[in-house]
Amino acid sequence: MPLIDSTITQLILWAVLGYLMGSIPFGMIIAKVMGLGNLRQIGSGNIGATNVLRTGNKAAAALTLLFDAGKGMAAVLLARTFAGDDAAQIAALMAFLGHCFPVWLGFKGGKGVATFLGIWLALDWRVGVACCLTWLVAAGFWRISSVGALGAAALSTTWVVLLTDGSAFFLGIILTILVYWRHNSNVARIKAGTEPKIGKS
Repeated sequence: MPLIDSTITQLILWAVLGYLMGSIPFGMIIAKVMGLGNLRQIGSGNIGATNVLRTGNKAAAALTLLFDAGKGMAAVLLARTFAGDDAAQIAALMAFLGHCFPVWLGFKGGKGVATFLGIWLALDWRVGVACCLTWLVAAGFWRISSVGALGAAALSTTWVVLLTDGSAFFLGIILTILVYWRHNSNVARIKAGTEPKIGKS
C-alpha cells in the first residue's frame, strides 16, 4: 500500500470524483450520438467497447475503448497531481466501480476492462503496457474478448510485483477479484463453449 499522506477529506473527495468520472457511460453516449441504437438492446446489452463493436461500427467501438480507458486514466492522474499516490489508488478503485455501477444507469454498468487498463496505464505505465499486451495475446489467440480480460486481470498483480515497488499490490488484488466477479457469466459460457467470438453477437 502507498503511504497515506492525504487527509480523510481529500481521500473522500477523490473517491467521489473518481466514481463520478468512472460512471460516465461513454458507450451509451457514443452509440446514441452515432445513431447506433440502444446498447441495452444489442448483443449482450453491455455498455462497453466489445458490445459497441457488435453494432458493426468499428470507429464507435474504438472511441468507446479510448474514452472508457481515458476516464480511468484521468481519475488517477488528477488525483495524483492534486493529492498523491494514496488518493490516486482510491480514485482508481472508485473509477472502476463507477463504470461497473454507474448511478445514471441504475447501477447497471459495464465490466470495466477498458477502465481497468486505463487505470494501470496511469498508475504505472509498465504495468499498463504489460496488461494491454496480455489482453492482446490472449484475446488474439482465442478470439474471445473476455479471455483477454481475464488473462490481463490474472497477471496484473504479477506485473505489479515484477515491475514496480509493489505499493499497488493490494489494489491489484481487489481489481482482479472485481474483474472476475463481473465476468462470472462469461466464465460460465467459456466453460460451456458458447462465449461469442470478437465481433460476433
